[in-house]
Amino acid sequence: MNPSSYRVVDWLLLILPGVIWGASFLFIAEGLEALGPNGVTFIRIFVGFLTLSLIPAARRPIARSDWAATAALGVLWLAFPLSMFPFAEQHVSSALTGMLNGATALFAAAVASILARRMPSRTVLIGLTVGLLGGVLVALPGLSESGGSGGQTKGILLIVAALISYGVAVNLARPLQRRNGALPVIWRALGLAVLLTAPFGVPDVLEADWTPRALAALLTLGAFGTAVAHVMTATAAGRMGATAASATAFLIPVVALALGVGVRHEHVAWLSILGAAVCLAGAWMIRQATIADERAQMSVAPHSARTRAIS
Repeated sequence: MNPSSYRVVDWLLLILPGVIWGASFLFIAEGLEALGPNGVTFIRIFVGFLTLSLIPAARRPIARSDWAATAALGVLWLAFPLSMFPFAEQHVSSALTGMLNGATALFAAAVASILARRMPSRTVLIGLTVGLLGGVLVALPGLSESGGSGGQTKGILLIVAALISYGVAVNLARPLQRRNGALPVIWRALGLAVLLTAPFGVPDVLEADWTPRALAALLTLGAFGTAVAHVMTATAAGRMGATAASATAFLIPVVALALGVGVRHEHVAWLSILGAAVCLAGAWMIRQATIADERAQMSVAPHSARTRAIS
């Protein structure tokens, strides 16, 4: 589908998930004002699971052979990385956390090459190098400012751990979603993540010092960030293709930066902002290489079919 043929609803499906996910780091910071990090993770996953349960398509069955992989997704895509971000935001700003998330595509590409046991293409390698440089520039001011305390260093390492987990999860999720649909896989993964995070999160919830602002932030985070945004992305992928739908990820660092500075008045070093732009440039290069590979495969497929028909 050519971008020139997109309708208003297509652009909304493309833009809104990135805005929602970019705002999620602000909502996490607001939630931490009322309860501990484990409680933030549990609430967002639990509310997300309940919200997605309202959509009939999410409750469709999946292949029994995919149950184990879906369970792994509940750990690697949800329970573990979503637990890392609230702990990280106790040490670094929501804006910095969101900007570092721009490196997700880099980790996904690196893991894909490892799983395929082959070197990535030249363009992907350049993209990985550029993106890695950008990630270092984003983190460098925080690492320098932490000095001997190591607080920001710890936060950055927690974010990197979450991004590595995302990199593995994205490659695991793609074939699962192609076979079963995105929503049934995500709904079941969320269900497992609820069970995994409940023992740590429920005590935080019971001891929370609730405020209307924190409650609204966490309900929005769960309903929209953990459920609705996934529904919109799955719908966008069905209308425009998965590669086009993935472009929404480029909005996440930009929105996180704008809200962190504009709403929470966080200070972000210019070097970090430059690094985020460099990191996004690397992710864009990787995405362009992916698009080129998909087009090459599509052009080869009809040729192969014609060859078989002739033979």
